[in-house]
Amino acid sequence: MSDERKPKKPREQYRLRTRLIHGSFATGRWDYDHHVVPPQSSSATYRLSSVHRGAQGFIEFATPESRRAPIYIYDRLDEPSRGMLEENLAAAEGGGVAVTFATGMAAVSGALGILTASGDQIVAHQVLYGCTHSLMTSWLPRYKIRTDFCDLGKPETLASVATEDCRVVYFETPVNPTMELIDMQAVRRVVDRLNTGRTEAEKIRIVVDNTFSTPYCQRPLEHGVDLVVHSLTKDIGGFGTEMGGAVIGANEYFNLLMLYRKDFGGVLSPKNAWPVLVYGLPTLAARMVNQQKSAMHVAEFLQRQAKVARVLYPGLPNFPQRELARRQMTTPDGAFAPGCMLYFELKGRDNTTKSAAEAAERFVDYVAEKSYTVTLAVSLGQIKTLIENPFSMTHAAIPEEEKLRCGLQPGGIRLSLGLEDWHDIIADLEDALEAV
Repeated sequence: MSDERKPKKPREQYRLRTRLIHGSFATGRWDYDHHVVPPQSSSATYRLSSVHRGAQGFIEFATPESRRAPIYIYDRLDEPSRGMLEENLAAAEGGGVAVTFATGMAAVSGALGILTASGDQIVAHQVLYGCTHSLMTSWLPRYKIRTDFCDLGKPETLASVATEDCRVVYFETPVNPTMELIDMQAVRRVVDRLNTGRTEAEKIRIVVDNTFSTPYCQRPLEHGVDLVVHSLTKDIGGFGTEMGGAVIGANEYFNLLMLYRKDFGGVLSPKNAWPVLVYGLPTLAARMVNQQKSAMHVAEFLQRQAKVARVLYPGLPNFPQRELARRQMTTPDGAFAPGCMLYFELKGRDNTTKSAAEAAERFVDYVAEKSYTVTLAVSLGQIKTLIENPFSMTHAAIPEEEKLRCGLQPGGIRLSLGLEDWHDIIADLEDALEAV
């Protein structure tokens, strides 16, 4: 066969780093193959050539299997910039479909919204991002959906907490902010056992927040998870300029997610979808490779400091769950990918919780005032290194006694490594430690 007649190589044969850049635009659903950079759509409503076409658009809405371009009617239903991003996100995570939302919390709400109803139970890990915890404890109970928390670091505890009303098991891995890992395959085995004899509607689904790792470092669907949620605001977006969220899973969830998004209205705008599609996702691999190298250098530096009580980073040889990290946190090519997030705790003058909290506050305040490379700010996954005190900031919604019981310490500091030179980051952290 001549070169001219060779069939085009399927994009699945290329590595993820390449596919994140070139995407999946040649699917037949988009008429933008001739654009090197996909265009941004900017229309709230779409002209329809006939009543029949409008009716057909409503009939086909939320149908995942259509291989041609959707009939666009109204931005809140569907539009092309967002749709192209969703195809690429699904491919990155290895899912059938992705549905994007206005924020990460809208995505979490969407995933839980389609899987639970009044009277149902959610079982969640005992440490969660503060707003997720607040959603589960302040708002879902109004709809008679209760959440029971347990230590999913010991997956067998799930069997003693889940009732016949349980419909969702929810957790983050790594856990925000403590970097604890949850064994997804072990949780899957327990859930499979609990699902024995249940009807399809009664089965428990596993939902995992993969924001800390991103699809480059970890793909929970490969480990038996049903739905993955992301805050696109973080590493996938990468630059701290847009907010967004995504839910990714099998085709069977597409219709419900699209209908939920349409009716609850938490839609990602095309103006926010486009930068993630064009800048964020294509550069994810390049950014993560560099950010996790810096994270390793910074983690090793912090481990050597007398004023630091402990450092938790999956890349460290002494990380308590090192074997699990190497099994779960990998690139699609199998390389170990421990990510760019780390958590460390400072010692107090007299080894008390109060003095450790005071040390952490002084340290972070010094960084905020004097540091050039490290920025005091919430969020994570940006090209700038960000620092915060989770106990008093991002996880403030969790009652203090509950935080302490679960191992979240007042002296704990969360660090999200950016793209600055790691020598400079360490120099600024060293100055701050000397000032404490």
